[in-house]
Amino acid sequence: MKLIIAIVQPEKLGDVKQALTAAKVGKMTVSSVIGCGSQGGHTESYRGAVTEINLLDKVRFEIAVNDEFVKHALDAIIKGARSGKIGDGKIFVVPLEECIRVRTGETGSAAIG
Repeated sequence: MKLIIAIVQPEKLGDVKQALTAAKVGKMTVSSVIGCGSQGGHTESYRGAVTEINLLDKVRFEIAVNDEFVKHALDAIIKGARSGKIGDGKIFVVPLEECIRVRTGETGSAAIG
């Protein structure tokens, strides 16, 4: 079991979700987050005061998958998120030690579904 964490551009939310659904990965948690990476940020001027904005809006996907779905999920995220420009995002894959379905008490791979 793995936990896939993907940080992508907000405008790619629909594309990534659609690609994941097509890859038969339909269970996910999505959050709005802010952050910065290689993209850096930009400056804005408000009433004559210049402000540096280095924390930009992003979307975070968290997806628990069984091992046989890892490659499918990664390929789908890349397909949906890639624009070829700086700031497309990052994907982290981490081992998932345990998963428990609260409703039924199922554990492990069965709980992920």
